[in-house]
Order: sequence, then structure tokens, then C-alpha cells
Amino acid sequence: MENYFSSQRDTIFKNVEVLIYVFDVYSFETEKDIFYYQRSLESLVTHSPNAKIFVLVNKMDLIPEYERDKKFEKHKAEILEYSKPVQIKCFQTSIWDETLYRAWSSIVQDIVLNSSLLANSLNEFSNVIEADEILLFERTTFLVVSQSLRKEHSDLKRFEKISSIIKQFKVTCKYYYLFL
Repeated sequence: MENYFSSQRDTIFKNVEVLIYVFDVYSFETEKDIFYYQRSLESLVTHSPNAKIFVLVNKMDLIPEYERDKKFEKHKAEILEYSKPVQIKCFQTSIWDETLYRAWSSIVQDIVLNSSLLANSLNEFSNVIEADEILLFERTTFLVVSQSLRKEHSDLKRFEKISSIIKQFKVTCKYYYLFL
């Protein structure tokens, strides 16, 4: 890792648009993790000052559910302090639930060019056809790129469910196509 920061720093951190840094909530090398994180931020400020920075606090499933939000908020506060004066967005994630999907969708929405234009177009379309909600998914990953919401929904996991259904449908179609 040290090699990246010494000899290849200019190459790696030049013209970076997005940094996604992942912290393991159960890391046994917290000081080392923070050290490399801060070195990454310093390099970005020098070589790519306009880069967007996202931090994932991962493996949150290992924390008992009743403690997760409190533990995440503690980690987030520490990470925000270590990040000053750089602006970051922080997410709690796990590969075992929808949090990783939600984090990636949020990141995609933040980095998509003309996202406000997309949202406005979806809102206009939604009004014309009187739809309660319209979602725009990325073609390969089925992450939510944009949405229009005219009516509140109680199911907070609906994007993940729809994405999963579409992915399964796509796989099924490919499977049956192979046997035609």
C-alpha cells in the first residue's frame, strides 16, 4: 500500500472523479485504516480536488440490529472528523441486505451527469401519464439512476425488490433463449 502513496501517487490520484472508500466495521487495524484513508484524501485534494468521496462502513450485519444505527453514527462522526475539510457521504452497508444496493444507487445518482434533467423529465412524464412513481434503472446493474415520486409509498425496500425481480426475469429469459 505504501508503494501506491509514494511512487505512484501522481498517477493513481490524478483526474479522479470518484473515490469509494470502504471501512470494515470490525477492523482490528483502525489506526492503519484511518492513516491510509487520510493519505488518500490528501492525495485527492492535491491531484483531484473536485473528486466526490463516498465512504462505506461495511459488514454492519455483524452488529446486533438494535445497536447498528448507534454504532454507524459513531463511526460516521469519526470519519467526518478525519475527513475535514473534505466533504464526504457516508453509508452503512452489508452484502447480506439491501443497504449495499441503496448505497450504490445513491452513489450512481450523485455521479450521473444531468441527473436533475433526468428527474425533471421523469416528473413531467409521470404527470402526463398520472403515474404514482417512475423509476429509471441502469441497464446492467439495475441500480436506480433516477425517480419520480408523486405518491408516498410505505415499502422502503421496493427499489431493491423491483430490481431483483427484473434481474431474475432477465436471467430466466436468457436461460429459455438458450433452449430455443
